[in-house]
Amino acid sequence: MLIDTHAHLEMREFNDDRDEVIKRAREAGVEYIITVGTTVESTRDAVMLADKYDFIYAAVGIHPHETKDILHPAYDIIKHFAQHKKVVAYGEIGLDYYYEHSQRNIQQRKFRDMLQEARKLELPVIIHDRDAHEDTLRILKEEWDPAIGGVMHCFSGDVEYAKQVMDLGFHISIAGPVTFPKAQALRDVVKQVPIEQMLIETDSPYLTPQPFRGKRNEPAYVRYTAEEVAKVKGLSFEDVARITSFNAMQLFGIGEVPKKGMITYPIRNSLYLNVTNRCTSACTFCVRYFSDFVKGHYLRLRDEPSAEDLLREIGDPKRFDEIVFCGYGEPTLRLDVIKAVAAEVKKKGGRVRIDTNGHGNLIHKRNILPELKGLVDAVSVSLNAQNAELYEKLSQPKFGAAAYEAVKEFIREATRYIPEVTATVVSAPGVDIEACRRIAEELGARYRVREYNVVG
Repeated sequence: MLIDTHAHLEMREFNDDRDEVIKRAREAGVEYIITVGTTVESTRDAVMLADKYDFIYAAVGIHPHETKDILHPAYDIIKHFAQHKKVVAYGEIGLDYYYEHSQRNIQQRKFRDMLQEARKLELPVIIHDRDAHEDTLRILKEEWDPAIGGVMHCFSGDVEYAKQVMDLGFHISIAGPVTFPKAQALRDVVKQVPIEQMLIETDSPYLTPQPFRGKRNEPAYVRYTAEEVAKVKGLSFEDVARITSFNAMQLFGIGEVPKKGMITYPIRNSLYLNVTNRCTSACTFCVRYFSDFVKGHYLRLRDEPSAEDLLREIGDPKRFDEIVFCGYGEPTLRLDVIKAVAAEVKKKGGRVRIDTNGHGNLIHKRNILPELKGLVDAVSVSLNAQNAELYEKLSQPKFGAAAYEAVKEFIREATRYIPEVTATVVSAPGVDIEACRRIAEELGARYRVREYNVVG
């Protein structure tokens, strides 16, 4: 599923073949489209189009280019349209100093007015910002509520600007220019922005992606942006489509977000097994305390799956690069399930990995690693800190201060039985990355840093 979060289907460029354009979008896998008003007239037409198609939604607003000549009654009309049931955002609004269509003080005043109205309605905002980053950021800090959220449409800033607007509750929306050969700066932004805070769009009829550059853009072409984002971030196309669609559904309140806990879920070309939601740590950075989702997958379980349940969903394990025991809890709590499933996966020629907090020996009060020999190809263990004090603060283990040394011993012992052992840390405040690297090397393990607040 794909969602084009920003198109202008109501514009005259689509007058001759609008229905055919919409049909092509559906055939290309575009599940929803948000068509975005830029004037009173286009806002009206956007709402009428959303009324006609159940999978099209509308945003209402006045583009900064238009603010100079707009009289006050126009804003009352926009407010009226904002009440419509298919309106999911206030926009496209913001600042544009590139052509100086309007005096800057007029743009800023109108921008504030529309932000205040959107805030009253509790509608997310779609922000247009070109050559006006400093003023846009200042006004958003003064006028906007991060809890409502919004999107920085067709993002054109750098990584630092992206971080600043994300801190204000905004998603970063990526459009066709990411496919342009000379757009490396934008691809650098895509690489750094968490996919969990990213949307994709066409801005059609503008900003056509590279394969069709120079021609009119249309919502079906949003897949080319998704493919480029996947390439840059090392994800699959399916990952990007699923995650950005989930982000859009959450932000704009469209579609039905899945609420059945998944026991297996693909990311890239690996299949993850959600064997339990129980855990012996309460890590301060753990996604379980902030969301029920990882990479667009709902992972909150009602019941723990059996080995038979998992094997049925795995099917042929050779379809995947690896089968990973992970999920929303500590997998070694279900050691018998790990051994039963891993044995079948290995028998069928698959590769097995376990992502663990390293508490397995503490949980079972014995050395479990010999039992995993020949069943597990790789294990990733959360070291998380350079000393016991910080470990206990960050990970809050059930086993208390002694857990840190037990985790280190688990890593050391794992190298005797499992071919590939990796110690990982999260780049959380206070963590000494280089000190942790040295500890991993002393234990005979590989080392990997996991980005803070990025999961999967």
